[in-house]
Amino acid sequence: MLTAVLLGLAIVVEVVATALLPRTEGFTSPGWTVLVVSGYAGSIWLLTVIVRTLPVSVTYAIWAGAGTALVAVVGLVFLGESFTWLKAASLALIVVGVVGLNLTGAH
Repeated sequence: MLTAVLLGLAIVVEVVATALLPRTEGFTSPGWTVLVVSGYAGSIWLLTVIVRTLPVSVTYAIWAGAGTALVAVVGLVFLGESFTWLKAASLALIVVGVVGLNLTGAH
């Protein structure tokens, strides 16, 4: 259970850091840059803790897949990005792939 909570936290931290990337203005804004880099570092550190219990392939697939989907939602809701049927279908394929990895018994 703790592993799932840590994985969820790693995903949220990475998504927040990614959503804040535009604020760094190409890493020329020091405060935002430190926040973004710290977010990525914290998320990766959490992954190192998680892979003690879960296989790295499953951990990374869940982290990357969920992170990608959530960043797309954040982009749509908060950053004014477009959302097309192709984008929706592509995100669905990512989710299907993550579920498929978990169903193969890789963990």
